Amino acid sequence: METEQQVKRRWPRAVLAGVAVLVVAGVLTAEALNEGPPAPGPVGRAMAAVEAVGAGAPASPTDLTALIGDRESWLRAHPEDDHSWAVLGSAYLERGRWTADPADFPRAEMALRHSLSVRPKENPDAAVGLAALAHARGDHHTAKKRGEAVRKQSPRRWTVYPVLIGAYTQLGDQKAAAEAVEKLEALRPGPAARRLAAEVYRDRGWREDAAATLADATALADSTAEKVAGLHRMGELAWERGEPEEALRHYEAALRADPRYGRARAGRARVMASLGRPADAETDYRAALTDTPLPELHFEYGEMLESLGRVPEAKEQYTLVRKKAALIRKNGGGGNELLLGQLDADHGDPAAAVRRLRAEWRRHPNAYVADSLAWALHREGGAKNRTEALRYARKATGHGLRNALFFYHLGAIENAAREYGPARRHLEEALRINPSFSPLLAPRAREALNALGEPRRGGPRR
Repeated sequence: METEQQVKRRWPRAVLAGVAVLVVAGVLTAEALNEGPPAPGPVGRAMAAVEAVGAGAPASPTDLTALIGDRESWLRAHPEDDHSWAVLGSAYLERGRWTADPADFPRAEMALRHSLSVRPKENPDAAVGLAALAHARGDHHTAKKRGEAVRKQSPRRWTVYPVLIGAYTQLGDQKAAAEAVEKLEALRPGPAARRLAAEVYRDRGWREDAAATLADATALADSTAEKVAGLHRMGELAWERGEPEEALRHYEAALRADPRYGRARAGRARVMASLGRPADAETDYRAALTDTPLPELHFEYGEMLESLGRVPEAKEQYTLVRKKAALIRKNGGGGNELLLGQLDADHGDPAAAVRRLRAEWRRHPNAYVADSLAWALHREGGAKNRTEALRYARKATGHGLRNALFFYHLGAIENAAREYGPARRHLEEALRINPSFSPLLAPRAREALNALGEPRRGGPRR
């Protein structure tokens, strides 16, 4: 049993956990600091959000910036406070995730490692934080290793499970991800755990379950930032199902709550392009990139421009993809190998894409990498590559995820291999899932189907 003095000296847990696009940071409550109720304003809101944030919910950049200033001020007078160092690192990581500022990642690492230097043993807050940082940087093996080490020591430490869910997903281990979700929901039920469950359902192809679970999680959100993130993901799910008007409704709800949430604005741009409103789409893409300059948004914008015949402008966006990815890497980030492979396959050097994506498959054998590697092999050409491309494309569609791009790639590769029946089925499936899945490739899917024509009457000869 702890003595009364030990209890008074003990600080609560600052937590940090993440999944795929949801890497989140932990913050301390004011009660934890023995400072009484949280003060009104951003610092108070950020501290009051500790429980939700630890479970996988975001906090707003404004509140996080206030918390960062508050903890930095505290640490100047109390440099041996290991928990506040962990809080500071967590806040930097969450802000970098939200704003796409890669400079926050080195700051997060410095603070988290300093927390460990002050308290090398029994410091799970910093250990979970470093696992989440590895996940955010695309180093999912390290995230898994660090997360499992914490879980082994403290199986009921629920804050580690969001990190493990994200790492398992990126490593293609759907079973382990589902088990981690079940454990998290048993230990810490709530909207954040429900949102993570929805992501796992989606990856397994359970689209209706994913949508219903995410809607529940968003309705129960405890903060504006959490609700905005949920509305954005609801829009993404609706878009993937081929429901642009429904997607638009969710994106616009997110933007009403936070007009500077760039990911939702990019989602609206995608819908505007699909509805034949390229001027509105361009306005939204530019605004999104001002607020959230992610490499993948430059890639999306470039493909929309190319679909309009504005090739030189598209190439400028593709150049920015490489520059932004290089800047992220310079600041200790990563995770853009898949995107760069996709860029090379369609807008650069397919052979370089194959080399990059083979290496990425060895690191992270998930459905997205399988699909991109299949397409790069197809783009590079050659009978041997085509056989291998078919194998990887079938791996991608075999995971359960209902992704229109995956089915288009499989159908196009089958068409090149003269497997015309399967090609027709899979091209039709791509357009059935989402008729506007890509401004460049959806029209090509229709052209390929028209060229294939109708099936032979009476079915195939064999």
